[in-house]
Amino acid sequence: MSPSADPDRPPATGRAAELAVDARDVRRVFGDRAVLDGIDLQLRSGDFVALLGPSGTGKTTLLRILAGLDTADGGQVHVPRARSVVFQEPRLVPSRRVWRNVVLGGRNPRGLRATAEQALTEVGLASHAEAWPVTLSGGEAQRVALARALATEPGLLLLDEPFAALDALTRIRMHELVGELVARHRPAVLLVTHDVDEAILLADRVLVLADGEIDVDVRVDLDEPRRRGDPRFLELRALLLEKLGVGREAATATR
Repeated sequence: MSPSADPDRPPATGRAAELAVDARDVRRVFGDRAVLDGIDLQLRSGDFVALLGPSGTGKTTLLRILAGLDTADGGQVHVPRARSVVFQEPRLVPSRRVWRNVVLGGRNPRGLRATAEQALTEVGLASHAEAWPVTLSGGEAQRVALARALATEPGLLLLDEPFAALDALTRIRMHELVGELVARHRPAVLLVTHDVDEAILLADRVLVLADGEIDVDVRVDLDEPRRRGDPRFLELRALLLEKLGVGREAATATR
């Protein structure tokens, strides 16, 4: 079932009204293998959830279903109408200037330039509005992709390993930027990543996907700013690595 509204479902009230994502018993089968086998996932507006799991466990499949880019074979998925995806590659159109990439597909010609400039200002690229994508660094291109995702004021922001191709320093800067923008705009966020440290640094909750099911759902309860040297950070890191198949001794050795 593709993401949709259920006409037979009563209107949500109280705290349930805050739900941005309500996925229940979601299944996705490829051949004779259930990549997703009865997934339940609820995100409220403002939630930042990171999804970990070994390659091939269905992380991106779940993200694509929530984005409307794939269809579940079973279950129910309810998501906001306005949702955006940032992929590992910026996916900018080379023949369009930066500001036009930000509002690609926009339907309000009069306000497009202003919307683009506001979004670019938020990611620190106001001076690059007239630039061509080929002139941007990797980090700048990914900031444009983030500006494009937020320009529509989405209720759900889906991040599919958006920092994986960036160098370490640019990654740190992007982590800070994403944290600031999410705090300002308050969408529900699902981040797919292989990086345990990244998940702990950014997310309010961390999930581990295994054998088609959510094996771990843990809240990140750390003081801000979060630090890798915090004993609680290290303990959570060791737990998650163990759940991902890295023994606790090996996880401790990588501190």
